[in-house]
Amino acid sequence: MRIYTNVFLPRLCDLAMRSSRFIPYRQRVIAAAQGRVLEIGAGSGLNLPFYRAHVQEVLALEPTARLVGLARRRARINGMPIAFIEASAEAIPLDTASVDTVVTTWTLCSIPHPGAALAEIRRVLKPGGRMLFVEHGASPDPTVRIWQDRLTPAWKRLSGGCHLNRPIRDLLVTNGFQIDQLTTGYMPGPKPMTYMSEGSAHPL
Repeated sequence: MRIYTNVFLPRLCDLAMRSSRFIPYRQRVIAAAQGRVLEIGAGSGLNLPFYRAHVQEVLALEPTARLVGLARRRARINGMPIAFIEASAEAIPLDTASVDTVVTTWTLCSIPHPGAALAEIRRVLKPGGRMLFVEHGASPDPTVRIWQDRLTPAWKRLSGGCHLNRPIRDLLVTNGFQIDQLTTGYMPGPKPMTYMSEGSAHPL
């Protein structure tokens, strides 16, 4: 869950995202990254330890300066070429068709304009490039979805703009992506907050 506004929330969100229950998701998603990688909403760099030799370079995009500072400290122990880009996902300052892989982990929930961000992701991906993702979002269970819709207005204010009810698959498909692989289900915890979509997609 990326933070865009409140200066006090980044560290709190970082502590929450350090939970060991997120590690298997991070490992699976990052293991498939290759070439020149753009990570959207890199936050405090929690994914950085999982990048390996088949990745040539990581471009870590994050709009929150405080989180970039935390990520820089983690990058020092990684040993991989990492460039930090303090910018928004809706306006990625990279050339068209310049990256092989885009990674998002619990990011699309809080980007103010996800359609614009996905258009930018399509633009910067090379032909044959892939988007790798794990995101939480709208549940297919009507009862859970009702609670997600009820809770989201207050949840956004408490968690830096995070939406509980964004339909991840539909967001990708309606914004020019074809899903190559998708695994969904609940992780442990309250169901309105824990419906996960993990997989890969490519631009049409």
